[in-house]
Amino acid sequence: MTTNRGYNPNEIRQAKGMGNRIWVQFNRMLRKNPNMIVGLFILMLFSFLTIFADFLVKYDPVAIDPVDRFMPPGSVHWFGADNIGRDVYARVIYGGRVSLLVGFMVAFLVTLAGLFIGLVSGYSPKLDMIIQRVMDALMSFPTLLLALALIAMLGGSVWNVIAVITIVDTPRMVRVVRSSVLTVREQQYVEAARGIGAPTPRILFVHIAPNTMAPVIVQATYFFALAILTEASLSFLGLGIPPEDPSWGNILSLGRKHLQQAFWIAFFPGLVLTINVLAMNLVGDGLRDALDPKLSRRA
Repeated sequence: MTTNRGYNPNEIRQAKGMGNRIWVQFNRMLRKNPNMIVGLFILMLFSFLTIFADFLVKYDPVAIDPVDRFMPPGSVHWFGADNIGRDVYARVIYGGRVSLLVGFMVAFLVTLAGLFIGLVSGYSPKLDMIIQRVMDALMSFPTLLLALALIAMLGGSVWNVIAVITIVDTPRMVRVVRSSVLTVREQQYVEAARGIGAPTPRILFVHIAPNTMAPVIVQATYFFALAILTEASLSFLGLGIPPEDPSWGNILSLGRKHLQQAFWIAFFPGLVLTINVLAMNLVGDGLRDALDPKLSRRA
């Protein structure tokens, strides 16, 4: 004898209907923003190449072949070879693992930390003064200078770079979230929740946080692109990812020394870095157009 195990057919149909509506809205958003499709395609393509690099790249990114040193791009080495014969294409693809990992992790951590701190700061006037003074102190330093100082103390590694960039960029996300909370907390539904005695965590994360997500999501794409550029800058200066781990910044730093003799060492990682940052900016612009009610009505 079979049992239903508590599944309600109506709930299943409602869930399917909600899923279909979300898919329809997503397709409509993509049709209105063709540039967003281009950006997503580029990011997915590079993510695919970096994830499956072990199967798509025939050269070891750290293998040295003195016979092929400074070999120009061709059928043997698609992006050429560097000063000690390493395949530049392999190093660019494997370097994308580090650069994209830094971008995704920084965007996620900055969003998480900025959302939590910004909610508390915008909702509590007493804590707002303290939190904002700390944020002002962090923002008073130039971004790259503060990152250089922190990475010099912690040392160069992938996770130290992620932690440093997260610390440097979080105050800007806090400001974005706080400005949204200051508006949302005065809405009637928040006053009603406060009036019936709803606990503060519920008000923050159920009633206020969902209504601040539109600018937060758009800013997350900006911090993704900014993190990749910051990591490349730190590695270019020799204070980011260790030289033995390929990253776009490391390859650019090496190529800078051989621009006249072998321009391709710096050209291809710089081109890939530019394309990925541009792709994420296209995605951010598309999300802004889709999530901004004023822009949506204007369209």
